[in-house]
Amino acid sequence: MSIGFRILQRQNIVTPELAASFNTVPVANVSDSMARMTSAGPRLRPFHGGGRRMSGAALTVKTRPGDNLMFHKALDMAQQGDVIVVDAGGDITNAMMGELMAHYAESQGVAGIVINGAIRDVDEIHSLGLPVYAAGVTHRGPYKDGPGEINVQVAIDGMVVSPGDLIIGDDDGVLCVPREQAEDLLKAAQEKQKAEQEELKQIKAGCSDRSWVEKALSDKGCFMAS
Repeated sequence: MSIGFRILQRQNIVTPELAASFNTVPVANVSDSMARMTSAGPRLRPFHGGGRRMSGAALTVKTRPGDNLMFHKALDMAQQGDVIVVDAGGDITNAMMGELMAHYAESQGVAGIVINGAIRDVDEIHSLGLPVYAAGVTHRGPYKDGPGEINVQVAIDGMVVSPGDLIIGDDDGVLCVPREQAEDLLKAAQEKQKAEQEELKQIKAGCSDRSWVEKALSDKGCFMAS
């Protein structure tokens, strides 16, 4: 097997029904439920319009910076509802995709695209509405020579993504939810959301309990002048 230039198949993927359930909870609530220890990095920002949510099974691509040959192959392999995750090393010298690839992905039923690299044709991508997260923008186009790998484990700023994991995104950013833990994390995130909604009611009613602030400072030995 040729390491660095290979195409594999996913063995297991998160179900479409479970993936869709995550559209009801903010990414921040899921992140909090994962002890705030997982992130795709603050550079990955949404470039699509309309606040559209993203949720689907990861189809991973690992490629050398500035080359999108394997990304094109992944588009042809993608199943409806997949999120294509491209690890291009974070380099933003060359765009990994533009409007043509975005429109093709939309026509294939792709649920979203995450690129640790750059994109171009931002206005068109914004108008299209397909969820696209990227690290930057440049007019300079890509090469199509390879090498690269499809459906291998990738990492983006410490966030490990395995093929078939759940990828979610909203205006706050992108998060990978390990497939095996997705059901438990959905329940935890729903509980977190419920607690925050209750707290918001208290704030609007003018009866929010802020005593925890003083307690936290006291417990940590903070000096407070009287």
